[in-house]
Amino acid sequence: MGFLRRRLLTAALTANAIRPLPGFRFGLPAFFAGWLTGELAPHLLALTAADTAAQLARGRRDPRALAVAGASAAGLAFLVVQARRAGAVAEDALAEALGPEYRDQLDTQSTPADLAVPWRPLLNPFRLTEQARAGFVVERDIAYNDHGSRGLLDVYRPAGGVPEGGAPVLLQVPGGAWVVGTKDRQGLPLMQHLASRGWVCVAINYRLAPRDPFPAQVIDVKQAIAWIREHIADHGGDPSYVAITGGSAGGHLCALAALTAGDRSWQPGFEDADTSVQCAVPHYGVYDFAGATGLRSAELMRDRFLAPTVLRKRWAEEPEAFEAASPVLRITADAPDFFVLHGTADTMVGVDQARELVRRLRDQSRRSVVYAELPGAQHAFDIFPSIRSTQVVRAIERYLHWHWNTWRAGLDHDDQVSDPQPGAG
Repeated sequence: MGFLRRRLLTAALTANAIRPLPGFRFGLPAFFAGWLTGELAPHLLALTAADTAAQLARGRRDPRALAVAGASAAGLAFLVVQARRAGAVAEDALAEALGPEYRDQLDTQSTPADLAVPWRPLLNPFRLTEQARAGFVVERDIAYNDHGSRGLLDVYRPAGGVPEGGAPVLLQVPGGAWVVGTKDRQGLPLMQHLASRGWVCVAINYRLAPRDPFPAQVIDVKQAIAWIREHIADHGGDPSYVAITGGSAGGHLCALAALTAGDRSWQPGFEDADTSVQCAVPHYGVYDFAGATGLRSAELMRDRFLAPTVLRKRWAEEPEAFEAASPVLRITADAPDFFVLHGTADTMVGVDQARELVRRLRDQSRRSVVYAELPGAQHAFDIFPSIRSTQVVRAIERYLHWHWNTWRAGLDHDDQVSDPQPGAG
Protein backbone atom coordinates (compact mmCIF):
# COMPACT_ATOMS: atom_id res chain seq x y z
CA MET A 1 0.00 0.00 0.00
CA GLY A 2 1.46 3.33 -1.06
CA PHE A 3 1.92 6.39 1.10
CA LEU A 4 -1.14 8.18 -0.30
CA ARG A 5 -3.40 5.18 0.30
CA ARG A 6 -2.07 4.74 3.83
CA ARG A 7 -2.79 8.36 4.60
CA LEU A 8 -6.25 8.18 3.01
CA LEU A 9 -7.08 5.17 5.19
CA THR A 10 -5.89 6.98 8.32
CA ALA A 11 -7.86 10.08 7.32
CA ALA A 12 -11.05 8.04 6.85
CA LEU A 13 -10.61 6.33 10.24
CA THR A 14 -9.92 9.66 11.91
CA ALA A 15 -12.95 11.31 10.32
CA ASN A 16 -15.18 8.47 11.50
CA ALA A 17 -13.76 8.73 15.03
CA ILE A 18 -14.52 12.45 15.14
CA ARG A 19 -17.94 12.17 13.51
CA PRO A 20 -19.09 8.54 13.32
CA LEU A 21 -21.35 7.30 10.56
CA PRO A 22 -24.94 7.80 11.78
CA GLY A 23 -27.78 5.32 11.89
CA PHE A 24 -28.52 1.88 13.30
CA ARG A 25 -27.23 0.11 10.17
CA PHE A 26 -23.75 1.64 10.49
CA GLY A 27 -23.48 1.38 14.27
CA LEU A 28 -21.30 -1.73 14.39
CA PRO A 29 -18.80 -0.84 11.63
CA ALA A 30 -18.60 2.75 12.87
CA PHE A 31 -17.81 1.42 16.33
CA PHE A 32 -15.00 -0.89 15.27
CA ALA A 33 -13.44 1.80 13.08
CA GLY A 34 -13.85 4.60 15.58
CA TRP A 35 -13.15 2.83 18.87
CA LEU A 36 -9.53 1.84 18.23
CA THR A 37 -8.80 5.03 16.32
CA GLY A 38 -10.03 7.21 19.17
CA GLU A 39 -8.31 5.33 21.97
CA LEU A 40 -5.07 4.80 20.00
CA ALA A 41 -4.95 8.33 18.55
CA PRO A 42 -1.48 9.09 20.05
CA HIS A 43 -0.05 5.96 18.47
CA LEU A 44 -1.62 6.71 15.08
CA LEU A 45 -0.41 10.30 15.29
CA ALA A 46 3.15 9.11 15.92
CA LEU A 47 2.95 6.63 13.04
CA THR A 48 1.57 9.32 10.71
CA ALA A 49 4.39 11.68 11.63
CA ALA A 50 7.02 8.96 11.23
CA ASP A 51 5.61 7.79 7.90
CA THR A 52 5.46 11.35 6.58
CA ALA A 53 9.01 12.12 7.74
CA ALA A 54 10.28 8.97 6.02
CA GLN A 55 8.63 10.00 2.77
CA LEU A 56 10.15 13.48 2.95
CA ALA A 57 13.58 12.01 3.69
CA ARG A 58 13.32 10.00 0.49
CA GLY A 59 12.48 13.13 -1.46
CA ARG A 60 8.88 12.11 -2.13
CA ARG A 61 6.76 15.22 -1.91
CA ASP A 62 3.39 14.36 -3.39
CA PRO A 63 1.34 17.43 -2.39
CA ARG A 64 -1.91 15.43 -2.27
CA ALA A 65 -0.47 12.83 0.09
CA LEU A 66 1.16 15.47 2.27
CA ALA A 67 -2.12 17.40 2.50
CA VAL A 68 -3.99 14.27 3.54
CA ALA A 69 -1.27 13.43 6.07
CA GLY A 70 -1.52 16.93 7.52
CA ALA A 71 -5.30 16.71 7.79
CA SER A 72 -5.02 13.30 9.47
CA ALA A 73 -2.44 14.58 11.93
CA ALA A 74 -4.66 17.54 12.82
CA GLY A 75 -7.65 15.26 13.36
CA LEU A 76 -5.66 12.83 15.49
CA ALA A 77 -4.29 15.69 17.57
CA PHE A 78 -7.88 16.84 18.12
CA LEU A 79 -8.78 13.33 19.32
CA VAL A 80 -5.86 13.37 21.77
CA VAL A 81 -6.95 16.72 23.19
CA GLN A 82 -10.53 15.49 23.42
CA ALA A 83 -9.47 12.33 25.25
CA ARG A 84 -7.46 14.37 27.75
CA ARG A 85 -10.63 16.30 28.64
CA ALA A 86 -12.19 13.14 30.10
CA GLY A 87 -10.55 13.66 33.47
CA ALA A 88 -11.81 17.22 33.83
CA VAL A 89 -15.30 16.23 32.64
CA ALA A 90 -15.52 13.38 35.15
CA GLU A 91 -14.17 15.56 37.97
CA ASP A 92 -16.68 18.31 37.17
CA ALA A 93 -19.48 15.72 37.22
CA LEU A 94 -18.38 14.46 40.64
CA ALA A 95 -18.10 17.94 42.09
CA GLU A 96 -21.45 19.03 40.64
CA ALA A 97 -23.39 16.02 41.94
CA LEU A 98 -21.62 15.46 45.25
CA GLY A 99 -20.38 18.97 46.02
CA PRO A 100 -16.75 20.14 45.85
CA GLU A 101 -16.33 19.07 49.46
CA TYR A 102 -16.58 15.42 48.41
CA ARG A 103 -12.77 15.48 48.16
CA ASP A 104 -12.63 15.98 51.94
CA GLN A 105 -13.92 12.42 52.34
CA LEU A 106 -11.00 10.92 50.40
CA ASP A 107 -8.15 9.24 52.25
CA THR A 108 -5.61 11.25 50.26
CA GLN A 109 -5.98 14.30 48.09
CA SER A 110 -5.13 14.01 44.40
CA THR A 111 -1.92 15.71 43.31
CA PRO A 112 -1.17 17.06 39.81
CA ALA A 113 0.98 13.97 39.28
CA ASP A 114 -1.98 11.73 40.14
CA LEU A 115 -4.16 13.50 37.59
CA ALA A 116 -1.52 13.59 34.84
CA VAL A 117 -1.62 11.13 31.94
CA PRO A 118 0.67 8.14 32.71
CA TRP A 119 2.30 7.92 29.31
CA ARG A 120 4.61 4.95 29.91
CA PRO A 121 1.91 2.28 30.39
CA LEU A 122 0.15 3.61 27.29
CA LEU A 123 3.08 2.77 25.02
CA ASN A 124 1.84 -0.84 24.93
CA PRO A 125 -1.77 -0.63 26.11
CA PHE A 126 -2.55 -4.27 25.34
CA ARG A 127 -0.01 -5.59 27.83
CA LEU A 128 -2.52 -5.89 30.63
CA THR A 129 -1.50 -9.09 32.39
CA GLU A 130 1.69 -7.86 34.01
CA GLN A 131 0.87 -4.22 34.62
CA ALA A 132 0.73 -3.45 38.35
CA ARG A 133 1.03 -7.18 39.11
CA ALA A 134 3.20 -6.34 42.13
CA GLY A 135 0.25 -4.57 43.72
CA PHE A 136 -2.34 -7.35 43.60
CA VAL A 137 -2.90 -11.08 43.40
CA VAL A 138 -5.63 -12.98 41.55
CA GLU A 139 -7.52 -16.09 42.61
CA ARG A 140 -9.01 -17.58 39.46
CA ASP A 141 -11.91 -19.83 38.49
CA ILE A 142 -13.87 -20.00 41.73
CA ALA A 143 -17.33 -21.52 41.27
CA TYR A 144 -20.24 -19.39 42.46
CA ASN A 145 -23.00 -21.58 40.98
CA ASP A 146 -23.35 -24.90 39.17
CA HIS A 147 -23.24 -23.66 35.56
CA GLY A 148 -19.75 -24.89 34.76
CA SER A 149 -17.35 -22.42 33.15
CA ARG A 150 -20.12 -19.81 32.94
CA GLY A 151 -20.46 -19.91 36.72
CA LEU A 152 -16.87 -19.05 37.58
CA LEU A 153 -15.39 -15.87 39.05
CA ASP A 154 -11.97 -14.36 39.72
CA VAL A 155 -11.03 -12.43 42.86
CA TYR A 156 -8.47 -9.61 42.69
CA ARG A 157 -7.11 -8.55 46.07
CA PRO A 158 -4.27 -6.38 47.40
CA ALA A 159 -0.92 -8.16 47.51
CA GLY A 160 -0.13 -6.54 50.85
CA GLY A 161 -3.28 -7.77 52.57
CA VAL A 162 -6.39 -5.94 53.76
CA PRO A 163 -7.23 -4.07 56.97
CA GLU A 164 -9.08 -5.69 59.84
CA GLY A 165 -12.75 -5.91 59.00
CA GLY A 166 -12.09 -6.40 55.31
CA ALA A 167 -11.77 -4.28 52.20
CA PRO A 168 -14.63 -2.78 50.16
CA VAL A 169 -15.77 -5.00 47.30
CA LEU A 170 -16.37 -4.20 43.62
CA LEU A 171 -18.23 -6.65 41.36
CA GLN A 172 -17.29 -6.33 37.66
CA VAL A 173 -19.85 -7.61 35.13
CA PRO A 174 -18.44 -8.04 31.60
CA GLY A 175 -20.24 -7.00 28.44
CA GLY A 176 -20.51 -8.65 25.05
CA ALA A 177 -24.11 -8.14 23.89
CA TRP A 178 -25.28 -10.88 26.30
CA VAL A 179 -23.95 -13.47 23.80
CA VAL A 180 -20.16 -13.37 24.32
CA GLY A 181 -17.75 -12.14 26.98
CA THR A 182 -15.53 -13.50 29.72
CA LYS A 183 -14.38 -12.33 33.12
CA ASP A 184 -10.70 -11.94 32.14
CA ARG A 185 -11.12 -9.60 29.15
CA GLN A 186 -12.96 -6.54 30.49
CA GLY A 187 -12.64 -4.13 33.36
CA LEU A 188 -8.98 -5.06 33.87
CA PRO A 189 -7.55 -1.52 34.12
CA LEU A 190 -10.11 -0.62 36.80
CA MET A 191 -9.83 -3.86 38.79
CA GLN A 192 -6.03 -3.91 38.71
CA HIS A 193 -5.88 -0.29 39.82
CA LEU A 194 -8.40 -0.69 42.64
CA ALA A 195 -6.95 -3.98 43.88
CA SER A 196 -3.53 -2.34 44.13
CA ARG A 197 -5.22 0.47 46.11
CA GLY A 198 -6.84 -1.75 48.73
CA TRP A 199 -10.08 -3.01 47.17
CA VAL A 200 -11.21 -6.58 46.58
CA CYS A 201 -12.61 -6.95 43.06
CA VAL A 202 -14.68 -9.83 41.72
CA ALA A 203 -15.03 -10.52 37.97
CA ILE A 204 -17.63 -13.03 36.81
CA ASN A 205 -18.71 -15.13 33.88
CA TYR A 206 -22.43 -15.62 33.39
CA ARG A 207 -24.65 -17.66 31.10
CA LEU A 208 -25.01 -16.37 27.56
CA ALA A 209 -27.86 -16.02 25.09
CA PRO A 210 -29.27 -17.43 22.90
CA ARG A 211 -28.51 -20.77 24.56
CA ASP A 212 -29.69 -19.33 27.88
CA PRO A 213 -32.16 -16.52 27.16
CA PHE A 214 -32.62 -13.56 29.47
CA PRO A 215 -33.18 -13.41 32.48
CA ALA A 216 -30.50 -16.10 32.99
CA GLN A 217 -27.84 -13.37 32.87
CA VAL A 218 -29.26 -11.16 35.63
CA ILE A 219 -30.05 -14.24 37.73
CA ASP A 220 -26.36 -15.15 37.58
CA VAL A 221 -25.31 -11.62 38.52
CA LYS A 222 -27.60 -11.76 41.53
CA GLN A 223 -26.24 -15.16 42.48
CA ALA A 224 -22.73 -13.68 42.33
CA ILE A 225 -23.82 -10.92 44.71
CA ALA A 226 -25.25 -13.54 47.05
CA TRP A 227 -21.96 -15.48 46.84
CA ILE A 228 -20.04 -12.32 47.73
CA ARG A 229 -22.25 -11.71 50.76
CA GLU A 230 -21.61 -15.24 51.97
CA HIS A 231 -18.00 -15.94 50.99
CA ILE A 232 -16.01 -12.78 50.25
CA ALA A 233 -14.80 -12.44 53.84
CA ASP A 234 -12.69 -15.55 53.17
CA HIS A 235 -10.90 -13.56 50.45
CA GLY A 236 -10.38 -10.36 52.42
CA GLY A 237 -13.54 -8.48 51.44
CA ASP A 238 -16.16 -6.80 53.60
CA PRO A 239 -19.44 -8.60 52.77
CA SER A 240 -21.50 -5.67 54.02
CA TYR A 241 -20.28 -3.35 51.25
CA VAL A 242 -20.63 -4.26 47.57
CA ALA A 243 -20.37 -1.88 44.63
CA ILE A 244 -21.15 -3.07 41.10
CA THR A 245 -19.88 -1.97 37.70
CA GLY A 246 -19.90 -3.13 34.08
CA GLY A 247 -19.95 -1.91 30.50
CA SER A 248 -22.41 -2.35 27.61
CA ALA A 249 -24.41 -5.52 28.37
CA GLY A 250 -22.53 -5.51 31.67
CA GLY A 251 -23.69 -1.94 32.21
CA HIS A 252 -27.27 -3.06 31.65
CA LEU A 253 -26.91 -5.98 34.07
CA CYS A 254 -25.11 -3.77 36.58
CA ALA A 255 -27.91 -1.18 36.58
CA LEU A 256 -30.70 -3.76 36.51
CA ALA A 257 -29.29 -5.79 39.39
CA ALA A 258 -28.79 -2.61 41.43
CA LEU A 259 -32.40 -1.56 40.86
CA THR A 260 -34.04 -4.94 41.54
CA ALA A 261 -32.53 -6.10 44.83
CA GLY A 262 -34.69 -8.76 46.43
CA ASP A 263 -36.73 -9.50 43.29
CA ARG A 264 -37.60 -13.09 44.21
CA SER A 265 -38.60 -14.00 40.65
CA TRP A 266 -34.96 -13.50 39.63
CA GLN A 267 -33.53 -15.36 42.64
CA PRO A 268 -34.64 -18.98 42.08
CA GLY A 269 -33.33 -21.18 44.83
CA PHE A 270 -31.85 -18.24 46.74
CA GLU A 271 -34.97 -16.13 47.19
CA ASP A 272 -34.03 -14.88 50.65
CA ALA A 273 -30.43 -13.95 49.83
CA ASP A 274 -29.31 -10.33 50.16
CA THR A 275 -28.64 -9.15 46.58
CA SER A 276 -28.55 -5.44 47.30
CA VAL A 277 -25.57 -3.27 46.38
CA GLN A 278 -24.41 -0.03 47.91
CA CYS A 279 -23.72 1.77 44.63
CA ALA A 280 -23.61 1.15 40.87
CA VAL A 281 -21.19 2.43 38.21
CA PRO A 282 -22.55 1.40 34.78
CA HIS A 283 -20.65 2.29 31.60
CA TYR A 284 -22.32 2.80 28.19
CA GLY A 285 -25.15 0.43 29.10
CA VAL A 286 -28.41 -0.48 27.41
CA TYR A 287 -31.12 0.80 29.72
CA ASP A 288 -34.25 0.49 27.59
CA PHE A 289 -35.18 -3.01 26.40
CA ALA A 290 -38.81 -2.06 25.88
CA GLY A 291 -38.45 1.06 23.75
CA ALA A 292 -40.13 2.97 26.56
CA THR A 293 -38.03 6.07 25.91
CA GLY A 294 -39.47 6.38 22.41
CA LEU A 295 -35.98 6.37 20.92
CA ARG A 296 -35.98 4.84 17.46
CA SER A 297 -32.57 3.27 18.09
CA ALA A 298 -33.94 1.50 21.19
CA GLU A 299 -36.92 0.18 19.27
CA LEU A 300 -34.70 -1.14 16.47
CA MET A 301 -32.40 -2.86 18.97
CA ARG A 302 -35.45 -4.38 20.69
CA ASP A 303 -37.00 -5.75 17.51
CA ARG A 304 -33.91 -6.76 15.53
CA PHE A 305 -31.62 -8.11 18.25
CA LEU A 306 -32.98 -8.27 21.80
CA ALA A 307 -36.22 -10.04 20.90
CA PRO A 308 -34.88 -12.77 18.58
CA THR A 309 -31.49 -13.32 20.25
CA VAL A 310 -31.42 -12.26 23.91
CA LEU A 311 -34.95 -12.73 25.26
CA ARG A 312 -36.18 -15.13 22.53
CA LYS A 313 -39.60 -13.54 22.84
CA ARG A 314 -41.76 -11.23 20.75
CA TRP A 315 -42.38 -7.72 21.99
CA ALA A 316 -45.97 -7.73 20.75
CA GLU A 317 -46.74 -10.95 22.64
CA GLU A 318 -44.85 -10.45 25.93
CA PRO A 319 -44.12 -6.74 26.43
CA GLU A 320 -43.92 -7.21 30.19
CA ALA A 321 -40.71 -9.27 29.80
CA PHE A 322 -39.02 -6.39 27.99
CA GLU A 323 -40.32 -3.87 30.50
CA ALA A 324 -39.04 -5.93 33.43
CA ALA A 325 -35.59 -6.01 31.80
CA SER A 326 -35.45 -2.21 31.32
CA PRO A 327 -33.57 -0.32 34.07
CA VAL A 328 -35.35 2.92 33.09
CA LEU A 329 -38.61 1.28 34.18
CA ARG A 330 -37.32 -0.27 37.43
CA ILE A 331 -36.29 2.89 39.27
CA THR A 332 -37.73 3.54 42.72
CA ALA A 333 -37.01 5.95 45.54
CA ASP A 334 -34.85 3.24 47.12
CA ALA A 335 -32.41 3.00 44.20
CA PRO A 336 -28.78 2.98 45.36
CA ASP A 337 -26.27 5.69 44.48
CA PHE A 338 -25.28 5.76 40.79
CA PHE A 339 -22.30 7.00 38.80
CA VAL A 340 -23.24 6.70 35.11
CA LEU A 341 -20.68 7.13 32.31
CA HIS A 342 -21.34 7.30 28.57
CA GLY A 343 -19.61 8.67 25.49
CA THR A 344 -21.10 11.21 23.11
CA ALA A 345 -19.78 9.32 20.06
CA ASP A 346 -21.19 5.90 21.03
CA THR A 347 -22.69 4.30 17.91
CA MET A 348 -23.57 0.96 19.55
CA VAL A 349 -25.75 2.39 22.33
CA GLY A 350 -26.81 5.98 21.88
CA VAL A 351 -26.02 8.42 24.67
CA ASP A 352 -29.71 9.31 24.88
CA GLN A 353 -30.37 6.10 26.83
CA ALA A 354 -27.92 7.17 29.53
CA ARG A 355 -29.39 10.66 29.63
CA GLU A 356 -32.87 9.22 30.16
CA LEU A 357 -31.72 6.82 32.88
CA VAL A 358 -30.04 9.69 34.71
CA ARG A 359 -33.06 11.96 34.33
CA ARG A 360 -35.38 9.35 35.80
CA LEU A 361 -32.97 8.47 38.60
CA ARG A 362 -32.72 12.12 39.59
CA ASP A 363 -36.50 12.47 39.48
CA GLN A 364 -37.29 9.37 41.54
CA SER A 365 -34.31 8.26 43.62
CA ARG A 366 -33.44 9.63 47.05
CA ARG A 367 -29.77 8.87 46.45
CA SER A 368 -26.99 10.70 44.66
CA VAL A 369 -26.68 10.43 40.87
CA VAL A 370 -23.43 11.38 39.13
CA TYR A 371 -23.36 11.54 35.34
CA ALA A 372 -20.23 11.99 33.24
CA GLU A 373 -20.85 12.38 29.51
CA LEU A 374 -17.45 11.97 27.88
CA PRO A 375 -16.88 14.03 24.73
CA GLY A 376 -15.90 11.96 21.70
CA ALA A 377 -15.87 8.63 23.54
CA GLN A 378 -17.01 5.57 21.60
CA HIS A 379 -18.42 2.37 23.04
CA ALA A 380 -15.96 0.25 25.07
CA PHE A 381 -13.60 3.16 25.73
CA ASP A 382 -12.29 1.51 28.92
CA ILE A 383 -11.30 -1.96 27.64
CA PHE A 384 -7.56 -1.24 27.63
CA PRO A 385 -5.39 1.56 29.06
CA SER A 386 -5.66 4.78 27.05
CA ILE A 387 -5.55 8.49 27.79
CA ARG A 388 -9.29 8.50 28.34
CA SER A 389 -9.63 5.23 30.23
CA THR A 390 -6.84 5.95 32.71
CA GLN A 391 -8.50 9.22 33.68
CA VAL A 392 -11.90 7.54 33.95
CA VAL A 393 -10.40 4.81 36.16
CA ARG A 394 -9.02 7.44 38.52
CA ALA A 395 -12.35 9.28 38.61
CA ILE A 396 -14.15 6.04 39.48
CA GLU A 397 -11.55 5.39 42.16
CA ARG A 398 -12.25 8.79 43.72
CA TYR A 399 -15.98 8.18 43.57
CA LEU A 400 -15.76 4.72 45.11
CA HIS A 401 -13.44 5.85 47.89
CA TRP A 402 -15.78 8.75 48.60
CA HIS A 403 -18.74 6.38 48.70
CA TRP A 404 -16.97 3.81 50.88
CA ASN A 405 -15.84 6.43 53.38
CA THR A 406 -19.20 8.22 53.59
CA TRP A 407 -21.00 4.87 53.89
CA ARG A 408 -18.77 3.88 56.82
CA ALA A 409 -19.23 7.30 58.40
CA GLY A 410 -22.99 6.84 58.09
CA LEU A 411 -22.77 3.52 59.90
CA ASP A 412 -20.72 5.10 62.66
CA HIS A 413 -23.27 7.89 62.96
CA ASP A 414 -26.15 5.40 63.13
CA ASP A 415 -24.36 3.45 65.86
CA GLN A 416 -23.87 6.60 67.89
CA VAL A 417 -27.51 7.59 67.51
CA SER A 418 -28.88 4.14 68.38
CA ASP A 419 -26.47 3.61 71.25
CA PRO A 420 -26.00 7.02 72.91
CA GLN A 421 -23.39 7.54 75.58
CA PRO A 422 -24.55 7.38 79.23
CA GLY A 423 -26.03 10.68 80.26
CA ALA A 424 -26.74 11.80 76.71
CA GLY A 425 -30.08 13.35 75.95
